[in-house]
Amino acid sequence: MRILVVEDDKDLNRQLCEALEEAGYVVDKAFDGSEGHFLGDTEPYDTVILDIGLPEMDGITVLEEWRAAGRAMPVLILTARDRWSDKVAGIDAGADDYVAKPFHVEEVLARVRALIRRAAGHSSSEIICGPVRLDTRGAKATVDGSTLKLTSHEFRLLSYLLHHQGEVVSRTELVEHMYDQDFDRDSNTIEVFVGRLRKKIGVDMIETIRGLGYRIQAPDDGS
Repeated sequence: MRILVVEDDKDLNRQLCEALEEAGYVVDKAFDGSEGHFLGDTEPYDTVILDIGLPEMDGITVLEEWRAAGRAMPVLILTARDRWSDKVAGIDAGADDYVAKPFHVEEVLARVRALIRRAAGHSSSEIICGPVRLDTRGAKATVDGSTLKLTSHEFRLLSYLLHHQGEVVSRTELVEHMYDQDFDRDSNTIEVFVGRLRKKIGVDMIETIRGLGYRIQAPDDGS
């Protein structure tokens, strides 16, 4: 899962990015509204954390322009605690949730997890597909109750497929959501990670759809 953090406070930006990366997300960052707007308008993100008070272009304007352009990714806005009007303006502009400063990073992580689950149609913090269970809160995966020992890339791949289980996901989409903007992307590596996942899961759940991509679904759901 790939997150964009748009926050001009360098220390807070760093804290958020580090916490998100430790939680298993791929993170891009921006320090002003113009840069944030460009990234959100040109790159696919699973969620955006957007500060309201940004230099060059304020967060409300950034969000309004994204929504006007049809950008539908979930957006969590950061507001000042005593500025209730910012919260209202953010929600009216198309924000999906908000957190007031100062905040605990754990609260932001919880809200990000919820936004990603909700966008994919999942209400629980645990996503189940046949014998595989993904604990989004603990960033852990199990198969038949046994913990899967996954690399960070394998976990990101499994997480994205499970959030979109039953759907055909292209290699390009997987690459875009598994790597940040500076990574030297190579879609051929996806095949390697899929092969490793299949061996570790030990159940025939990840299907290759020739010419289109991959789909994960419970064994009994196959058609």
